[in-house]
Amino acid sequence: MEHQPKRTFLIVAAFFAIYVIWGSTYLLNKIAVAELPPFMLAGVRFFTASLIIFVIAKVLGRSLAITKKQFLNATFVGFLFLSLGNGLAVWALKYVDSGFAALEISAQPLVILVLMWILQGKKIQQMSMVGVVFGMIGIYLLVGQKELLRQENAILGMIMIFGCMLSWGYGSLFVAKADLPKNYFVNTGYQMLMGGVLLGVMSLLFGETWNNPIRWSAEVQLVMLLLIFFGSIIAFTSFNFLLKSVSPEKVATSTYVNPIVALVLGWYFLGEEITVQSGIAAIVLLTGVYFINTKKKSMLFKRFKR
Repeated sequence: MEHQPKRTFLIVAAFFAIYVIWGSTYLLNKIAVAELPPFMLAGVRFFTASLIIFVIAKVLGRSLAITKKQFLNATFVGFLFLSLGNGLAVWALKYVDSGFAALEISAQPLVILVLMWILQGKKIQQMSMVGVVFGMIGIYLLVGQKELLRQENAILGMIMIFGCMLSWGYGSLFVAKADLPKNYFVNTGYQMLMGGVLLGVMSLLFGETWNNPIRWSAEVQLVMLLLIFFGSIIAFTSFNFLLKSVSPEKVATSTYVNPIVALVLGWYFLGEEITVQSGIAAIVLLTGVYFINTKKKSMLFKRFKR
């Protein structure tokens, strides 16, 4: 019984991490991408985080051994989740507000559900169908705002976010059946390593200018450290811990909290406007996500259970 208070503390701390830290990564990326090229930013973040994860795994006595098939799968998943899934989202933040990006990405369960229907022939249950309807209405209200459409390259930003959602959604379906390392640290480490390497290649192909981190502003240096240690390592570890400690439905609440945290932080620190229509879109969209997430075993979480 003496371990119960400690475990309760860890669960509360883990929820704080997936609520606040993940919600804050939109703000942090928005700040950093104003100074750094998007693919370089994401590449440095994940490559560095992967090296730290490998060190932690070795300290914990975990083997870093991986088969050729597992390595190829981890590379493909890293490309889908991080190189495209995160890279495009960071790039989009050059053109849209961090709060808007978080709200659009909150529709990810809708994208996964539709992909399961199209690619796997899975039937959409009645409750999920209600969620799809709410989700589509919410997205329409969100992206149909005249104030937003008048912003330069805003439509391009929306398309990039949709592209990252498709990549993340397909990656979620692929991971559910892929042969990957069983240990979470090792699996995540290889995904981040190869995702970071591929982001670096993409950065060079797009002609992004790399500069020494010493020349970055103090603000961006701090943001990068926060993204590496908190956004990439602590939050992901907390997410995996919660999946093993509480029900998936409780962990799914991060889907609703992250956009709200991102909206508030973007408004407070960057002066991003929260319109009435955005508020209504958020309510409708997150209601749809709620109906979709009522399934006991969501595909959203299977990729983290290895």
